[in-house]
Amino acid sequence: MQVKAPDRAAAEQQAPPRRPPGRPAATAARWRRSRTLQGLGYAAPTALFVAVFFLLPLLLVGQMSLHDWPLLAGDRGGNAPENYTDISDSPLFWPAVRFTLLYTVVVTVVLLGLALGLALLVQESRPGAGFFRTVYFLPGALGLASASLLFWGLYSPTTGPLSKILEKLGLVSDPVSFLGTPTSALLSTVFLVVWKFAGFYMLILLVGLQRIPHEVYEAARMDGASRAQTFRSITLPLLRPSLALSLLLCVTGSLLAFDQFFVLTKGGPDNSTVTVVQLIYREAFQKLNLGTAAALSIIVLAALLLLNIVQFRGLRRDDAS
Repeated sequence: MQVKAPDRAAAEQQAPPRRPPGRPAATAARWRRSRTLQGLGYAAPTALFVAVFFLLPLLLVGQMSLHDWPLLAGDRGGNAPENYTDISDSPLFWPAVRFTLLYTVVVTVVLLGLALGLALLVQESRPGAGFFRTVYFLPGALGLASASLLFWGLYSPTTGPLSKILEKLGLVSDPVSFLGTPTSALLSTVFLVVWKFAGFYMLILLVGLQRIPHEVYEAARMDGASRAQTFRSITLPLLRPSLALSLLLCVTGSLLAFDQFFVLTKGGPDNSTVTVVQLIYREAFQKLNLGTAAALSIIVLAALLLLNIVQFRGLRRDDAS
């Protein structure tokens, strides 16, 4: 009886992997160690930067929050938890928290809604689409403080052009004070932020839209799906990662709002537009109390970390489902 030779491919699969020739175990270990050291060398500058400019200041702020620390006198010893209790007793703390949350909700809804609409308008490769993408994104190249100063001049009832244009059109009879009431100050600031950042979030959502395969839309059209059904059942679910990133950035940036209110309203009128970060600035550089300012900074940091954890867990749960 003739014995059939074993299959060579099956024998090679069953055989244990051989060490590359010319590289004994000691040489391979040295090679892995050198690669590890090389990777640590590449990561060391970034780690040093984070340690010096984030971890050390964070530890210093934590120490300040537990000490009596005037700005001009330095550390006078521990007083925990007096700094934290003094914050809650401040008459501006809870109004600042409520206003910051209101501003965050309004800006997030208006900004992301407009950004999504702009992204849908310029997603197709049609004549002029590139021009409008550039025009929408152009305000994002201007710094927020510079844009706030620009709008402060536009909103001025005496020297600004907006009030005069409305008077010439006959829409108003007296100069308009865009920043004179709490509601008008909030809406005027929201308009500035939307003008400044709509193009940035449009770009994020546009990238997400362009990653959706066209075959999916073609299949939906062949099945007779309407535009509304396609948008609800295809575009929004597949755009969820970009929407989640935009939501995270927008909420975090709105909760840390400072420049626009500091330049436009200075917290007025009658302290109605004071944000939490403005309150930190006032405690540190107007009341000269770094201890309470540091305690409020720790509270804001903890709130942002908790919010980001909740959002990330929600996104991970949605991905798993």
